[in-house]
Amino acid sequence: MSNTIRITASDGSAVEFVDQIIGKGGMKDVYFSPDRSYVVAFFRDEQDFRARNRLEMIIGTYRENLFTQTGGDYWKNLFCWPTKIVEHDGRLGIVAPTYSGNFFFEHGSKNSDFCSIQGKEKEGKWFASASHRKNILDPREKGDWRSYLSICVKISRAVRRLHMAGLAHSDLSYKNVLIDPCTGGACIIDIDGLVVPQKYPPDVLGTPDFIAPEVMASLHLPITDENRSLPCIETDRHALAVLIYIYLLYRHPLRGRKVFDFEDDQRDESLRMGKDALFIENPSDASNRPGPDEMTGAYMPWADPGKIPFELVGPYLKPLLTQAFVDGLHTPSKRPTADAWELALVKTVDLLQPCSNESCEQRWFVFDHFSASSCPFCETAHHGTRPVLNMHSSRGSGEFRQDNHRLTVYHNQYLYPWHVNRLLSPGERLTAEQMKPVGYFANHRGRWVFVNQTLEHMRDVDQDTPIAINSQVELTDNKRLLLSSENGGRLVQVQLIKN
Repeated sequence: MSNTIRITASDGSAVEFVDQIIGKGGMKDVYFSPDRSYVVAFFRDEQDFRARNRLEMIIGTYRENLFTQTGGDYWKNLFCWPTKIVEHDGRLGIVAPTYSGNFFFEHGSKNSDFCSIQGKEKEGKWFASASHRKNILDPREKGDWRSYLSICVKISRAVRRLHMAGLAHSDLSYKNVLIDPCTGGACIIDIDGLVVPQKYPPDVLGTPDFIAPEVMASLHLPITDENRSLPCIETDRHALAVLIYIYLLYRHPLRGRKVFDFEDDQRDESLRMGKDALFIENPSDASNRPGPDEMTGAYMPWADPGKIPFELVGPYLKPLLTQAFVDGLHTPSKRPTADAWELALVKTVDLLQPCSNESCEQRWFVFDHFSASSCPFCETAHHGTRPVLNMHSSRGSGEFRQDNHRLTVYHNQYLYPWHVNRLLSPGERLTAEQMKPVGYFANHRGRWVFVNQTLEHMRDVDQDTPIAINSQVELTDNKRLLLSSENGGRLVQVQLIKN
């Protein structure tokens, strides 16, 4: 039986850990506390005064600024942030909370967990590959397309908060972002290596597949060379874009058919991910576009952009993917910011429609009424009429402007306060009351209606009549509904789409 070791943290508090390694990271050995409520991780190599100083800032000033400001509790679910510094047997270490239970596999892999991953951490690599999803994962672990959009929202939101503080993670990857497709949850880990530009340089360059091209292309230069590119906020933006692409399309945006060096595999890899990196769906250069004849069945149809093109992510995300992997691939300043991704993802969630095919694995798809009339994942056609709400918001003096924001309606869908007022957005600043639905949509005997649950000033603009709480209004073509008369309040115009 392993011994329990008791030590004192740098803040004077008592820390205990069981003397048995439960995990090995790239730089640290990890131990459980006796009650498993936290872990203690010791660096294997000696850390200098700068490493200690960085940890003190991360656990002190940066942690305090994150968790004590408005919405601080929200971030506890999105970051596994270290809480204390410890030392034992000449090794420096940190204390961090144990991951939430939903970030450990409940069922694991197929066939009675033949890969023995039950109970292990849900590293994103298991969910980012079409082959892993098809051949390995228990179906109960997979989630659906809506849950992956939720995951991407949370990752973008967490990265946005880091960047707002002037911090860079430096190693964003599916290794350091745990996800839970069953709930749509995500958690960023390995916070102790945060980069503060001009103060705390990176300890690692990143994880293969997520390292920015400029970092790969300058690896041959001495680390002190001014032309050497190191992890920073802009390289985080590249890694974030890769994460979003692979979680929505189950393939890598740069790994295509093109061979960059036939003689040297290592140089081929360096060019593919570095100086000559080329988006597999680049609209003006198809030389790296994968061919379906080159992929096995386990990767299909996802490996074929002809069958699953990136356009299916919808009108808000497609331009950002183009910006990330065409305009910004080799020009870091042009890469989309984390808050741009967050906004586009939230708006994309509002375009989701459930697939009518009960056997569809993805269950949801983006309904863009300019193009999508069937599920792109299972090709099930959708028939009937569905409402789309085109949103306008007040800018003062009774003037309403179009928001470039639409909400596609489905049966039993909820409407939330951030739909009612453009000045609200889902995230850390919402109060508990602002997270409650204000009404819902229903299809009743072929008629689409909205049931008002809490909106006090809702009106039918065309009839100039109030829509009282606990009453309903039919959604007919071109009907205009005022949801709120406050500044930023929205007026929606109904558009009935027939398939």
